[in-house]
Amino acid sequence: MNLSEQSPRLGSKIVVFGASGQLGQCLAKVARERNIQDILFLPEERADILDKDMLEEVLAEEMPLYVINCAAYTAVDRAEDEPDVARRVNRDGAANLAEVCRAHQTTLIHISTDFVFNGSEPKLLDEQDSTSPLSIYGLTKLQGEVAISGITNKYFILRTSWLYSEFANNFVKTMRRLGAERGAVSVVADQVGNPTYAVDLARTIFEIIDSRSDKYGVYHYSNEGLTSWYDFAQAIFEMSGIEVQLRPLKTSEYPTKAERPAFSAMDKSKLKKEFGVDIPYWRDSLRKCIETLNSSNNN
Repeated sequence: MNLSEQSPRLGSKIVVFGASGQLGQCLAKVARERNIQDILFLPEERADILDKDMLEEVLAEEMPLYVINCAAYTAVDRAEDEPDVARRVNRDGAANLAEVCRAHQTTLIHISTDFVFNGSEPKLLDEQDSTSPLSIYGLTKLQGEVAISGITNKYFILRTSWLYSEFANNFVKTMRRLGAERGAVSVVADQVGNPTYAVDLARTIFEIIDSRSDKYGVYHYSNEGLTSWYDFAQAIFEMSGIEVQLRPLKTSEYPTKAERPAFSAMDKSKLKKEFGVDIPYWRDSLRKCIETLNSSNNN
């Protein structure tokens, strides 16, 4: 992918905020694999989405066609104690980016979450379903979505769920570590959703950019198939060759500060129709991730 031939703009044609996080690192991996040119992964000192002057400076200098926002406050339970901090990042930061993107005619690709739903009904959730967050994290992410849609018309909001990869801290790496350290592990079995390999999400983001589409709006992306956290953990242990006693828990037996959706599996029909994206089955992607972890000796 080389966007230089498609635009007279100077600078990097894709700018990534939140480059040091899990998805940011996966975007960098896929960019290397695909030899994607004209992409800038901003260092933290240039990537403060709460500093509007800094954002303006970056976009004026780079003049990107696309901004990918991976920056977010994602500490779900801590957000219950720090609602103002979560709101500043997830709502106000998103609004700042939307305003600067609008001023520069830049398309914003923003990552959101299944936590915007309450998950009270066992049905695949599509983009038209009512949102009703159960947590501060979910509420502030929804507020970010609303802010973006009210500021700019040129945006893609991608809601995703249960994100994992070989990078950063995530459920897969935590289970592998706990399984190696303990004889028994307990995991919630009555919350159902879609695991998402962040590398697959990164590839889809580049597919959207490559399409040059103007079908802006909210989309859902996760791997195909649904499972519980318990069954997800079981698959992790099996594929990792880790022998451990796995015990199912009810949500009521594992209280957390933030309430989670009981059923948040998402319908990806809209994304597949608009972009022709081939979405892998979750177990297939999990196997690829674990193979990468094993080959790199990275837990």
